Amino acid sequence: MAVTAWWYAKAFLAFANKEIDILDDSIKVGLTTVTYVPNQDTHDYYNDITNELATANGYTAAGQALANDVYTTTLNVATYDADNTVWTSSGAGFTARIAFTYDSTPGTAATDPLLWWMDFGQDETASGGGTFTLNYNASGIATVTSTNATGFP
Repeated sequence: MAVTAWWYAKAFLAFANKEIDILDDSIKVGLTTVTYVPNQDTHDYYNDITNELATANGYTAAGQALANDVYTTTLNVATYDADNTVWTSSGAGFTARIAFTYDSTPGTAATDPLLWWMDFGQDETASGGGTFTLNYNASGIATVTSTNATGFP
C-alpha cells in the first residue's frame, strides 16, 4: 500500500493567525470513506470534511486525539510527532480510505483548522475485534523544512 500525505495549504495561515497551538490544543485524526475528495488549496476547517465515518463499530465521529505529541527542531527541520493512532473495531468493523488531522480546540466545525491528510491508496478495513492503526513515519508525523526565503532584495 502506498500511503501519501499532504498539508492543507491553509494550515500555515491558521498557524500565522494563532488559530493553532500545536502542543496545547487537542489535535485529532479522523477517517473518511473514499468519496471524500480533499482540496489542498481550499479546505481550511473541519466543516469541509465530507463522508467521515459515522460513530459505529469502534470509530467515533470527529476522530481521536493524538497522544504524547511533541514538537522538535533540528537542522532547519521542524517535526511534529505523536503516538500511532489505534482504533479497536467491533461488530461489523469499518472501512476507511483517508485520514485527516485537525485542531479541535476552537470548538466548532467552522473554526477547527485542518492540518494535513493521508490517502491510504486503497480502502483499508478493520474487521470486528481487529485494530485499525495509523503507523506514523519514524521521522515524525509532519515536517517542515526551512529554506532560504525568496522575494527579498
